[in-house]
Amino acid sequence: MGRYSDEERANPAIAAAIAERMLAAGRASEALAALDRAANSLRPGGHWPDWQRVRIQVLDALGRSSDAQEERWQAFGRDLDAGYLRAHLKRLPDFDDIEAEERALSYASCFASFHQALAFLIDWPALDHAASLIMARTDELDGDHYWLLTPAADALEQRCPLAATLVLRSMIDRSLDGAKYKRYGYAARHLQTCGRLARRIDNFAGHSNHAEYVAELRRRQCAIVEPAASPTPINSS
Repeated sequence: MGRYSDEERANPAIAAAIAERMLAAGRASEALAALDRAANSLRPGGHWPDWQRVRIQVLDALGRSSDAQEERWQAFGRDLDAGYLRAHLKRLPDFDDIEAEERALSYASCFASFHQALAFLIDWPALDHAASLIMARTDELDGDHYWLLTPAADALEQRCPLAATLVLRSMIDRSLDGAKYKRYGYAARHLQTCGRLARRIDNFAGHSNHAEYVAELRRRQCAIVEPAASPTPINSS
């Protein structure tokens, strides 16, 4: 502590480093005081992962397990951090963890950032919740997030073909509307996948069926072509 000024010790990152050393030395109460000294510097929207992590460890060391659990839940709620949620659930009694997990998944489904929510639900995994999120908030799909949406569509294909289709369509639309020529080959393959999935969809829930969607693409005078190196012709049906 003597290496730092009072102003520096009010920095959450420095406070966390000090507290971690104190905790390792068995001085948990002093570790908590070091963390509290920086509490006023935790600005809304700020990101201080070490401060949060060490604080939870200190609370556990002090026997304040309920406070530590609340901190884990709050940490999950801020960023949909799956690690904190798993740690929270692990410490709950049997059956209580099932109820808490469902509460967490419902919370994630209403999270402000659609794509952050989708990433969490796909990775957890909670595919039914992910599909429900897509169906409820389709307009928030941004096909530019292909690094997330491509594996999401793959994960949802078997269980939720309509949700997977809507994800694929968002990437097709983004590629074509934005004239992203380098993605046209991917868009062509996505359209083929949509055609295959359409055979398993009985109800498009108010969305265009596959034939209608393809017709709309043609009306927009957009052409989807495969890369020249690909010998396989496109069949969108």
